[in-house]
Amino acid sequence: MKKITENLFKRGKEFLNVEYPIICGAMTWVSDPKLVASVSNAGGFGCLAGGNTPPEIFKKQIEDTKKLTDKPFAVNLITIAPAYESHLKLVQEYKLPYVIFAGGFPNKQEIALVKETGAKVICFASTDSIANRMINYGADALVLEGMEAGGHVGHVSLTVLLQQVLFNVADVPVFVGGGLGTGKMCAHMLLMGAAGVQLGTRFAISNESCAHPKFKDKFVRANARDAISTPQFDSRLPVVAVRALRNKGTEEFGKLQLALLEKLDKGEISRHDAQFEVEKFWIGGLRKAVIDGDIDYGSLMAGQSVGLVTKSEPVKDIILDLANEMEKEFIRIKELLK
Repeated sequence: MKKITENLFKRGKEFLNVEYPIICGAMTWVSDPKLVASVSNAGGFGCLAGGNTPPEIFKKQIEDTKKLTDKPFAVNLITIAPAYESHLKLVQEYKLPYVIFAGGFPNKQEIALVKETGAKVICFASTDSIANRMINYGADALVLEGMEAGGHVGHVSLTVLLQQVLFNVADVPVFVGGGLGTGKMCAHMLLMGAAGVQLGTRFAISNESCAHPKFKDKFVRANARDAISTPQFDSRLPVVAVRALRNKGTEEFGKLQLALLEKLDKGEISRHDAQFEVEKFWIGGLRKAVIDGDIDYGSLMAGQSVGLVTKSEPVKDIILDLANEMEKEFIRIKELLK
């Protein structure tokens, strides 16, 4: 590896204790022990998705991942998932090296509880105010995720977050994600100061991904514009936006929101329970797509980088391709600056 690459990789490599500061984002139903271990064994950083997995199954997944790799990996906790509290307790008991909070934002006490176990805490930031709050709460690193990403997303693009947060934060490593699909683009993220990058969509259809063949094929054939973000119809029912490929399931989600708002008007359901129904829809819908191959009514969570995906590849090839492309771009930029 060239010296310039080593220098730009240094902070991310040392924080994650990996060969390449390339994070495979945690994807519910997709990021299972096999995919996570494959990423970590290939020199990247795998993240085991907690989602709403029953605690005993999640515990087994952690143990299975440890059997498949002796490399570092993280567990990802979805703060808005019904199983969140039980997952938080499990993490405290298990004393894992890295914990990522996602889906929503943890409070100061929750971060402190995890850090007391010796774990490094990574938090997502979808705005500059949230980034500052997470750092003040004790986060050891941030992931800036632009609204171009798949799954639960914020409302600010990565290009704006880079200027608002990455350019102004020096205290903790900042990893970036959302719309990244090529090593050339990843190289420029590091040149701008990122400690590393996070990708999800490209790994979602890797050879090692457990996703159904129909799911993978749908991604390969999709265009960037097909990955749309769900709207919130009314502030009475807060909805964390989800980016996924447009299908009949997307239409069903719109109908669900309207039905829940009608129940709220009639006093037939509480706001908390209505939000629970929203999350249950996505958790169930994602399983339909990933496991069962229902590409019509299942949730096809994908980032806009889906338009850059052209084939399914082995995880090792994806990581090496990204790393090699980054190195070539670093060399090209160096020549331009002479």
